[in-house]
Amino acid sequence: MTSPPLVIDGLTKQFGAVKAVDDLTFTVRPGAVTGFLGPNGAGKTTTLRMLLGLTRPSAGRTLVGDRPYTSYERPGTVVGAALEASSFHPGRTGLGHLEVFAPQVGVSKQRCRQVLEAVGLDQAATKRVGGYSLGMRQRLGLATALLADPPVIVLDEPTNGLDPEGIVWIRQLLRQFAAEGRTVLVSSHLLREVEASVDDVVVIAQGRLRHASTLAELRTRATPAAYVETPRPDALASLAADRGWTLEADGAGTVVDGATAAEVGAAAHATGLELHELVRRDVDLEALFFELTRPEDVR
Repeated sequence: MTSPPLVIDGLTKQFGAVKAVDDLTFTVRPGAVTGFLGPNGAGKTTTLRMLLGLTRPSAGRTLVGDRPYTSYERPGTVVGAALEASSFHPGRTGLGHLEVFAPQVGVSKQRCRQVLEAVGLDQAATKRVGGYSLGMRQRLGLATALLADPPVIVLDEPTNGLDPEGIVWIRQLLRQFAAEGRTVLVSSHLLREVEASVDDVVVIAQGRLRHASTLAELRTRATPAAYVETPRPDALASLAADRGWTLEADGAGTVVDGATAAEVGAAAHATGLELHELVRRDVDLEALFFELTRPEDVR
């Protein structure tokens, strides 16, 4: 599948005296899942609404490929989007909701049933949406986004309301989309919710870009750590002081911040420090995320 990139270029949105989005620029590449991250109120949904032509920007532009989303004859066949899990007529059935959109994107009623089955709502197809749980409405929003089998997928907080099984399912689905070459943009206010499924990250706060890179590159900015147990905590403290590591008590052992397990092991071997346990600790990306998104006046 040939998918266009998404381009956010100098995007600004002013609501009175408040800049919800402030000179935001980034690109979402095809064949990858991009996590669009930031705390609640950071400007993520406003950015997505401008991308989809639902809100007019104060400055800048958004492009799907080389042109605006609204310039496509049938934009829903190019970008499948799910922004709100509550924007459904409560009196319609799940199938009826999709059948309203089917003519707009040129698909059959049979396709409506196919996507309901794909998102696990085939047994609730004739149930009124007003009786759906939040997780079911999330799945219906995704079914709506997938109706025309578009090359670009844009989802706003897609795991909200899903149970653990549903979260694993959506992660697998996002990976499948990327493997098919689609352009996938997924917003979230917590990095840990999307960490297992994204390739790239775009972090914003107070409407401004704070970081954009691959997830692998972001990991290199996080502080490494290792868990150590030793009968010589005094020697470990001396070793840490010499190398600028920070120590923190953790149960029967110590967490060494600022060093990988391999670095701690090598230093202990070189100095003859006896270790009873040495375990790698995953880098704390969530702590880095919170540091990146702290208000600028308290950073």
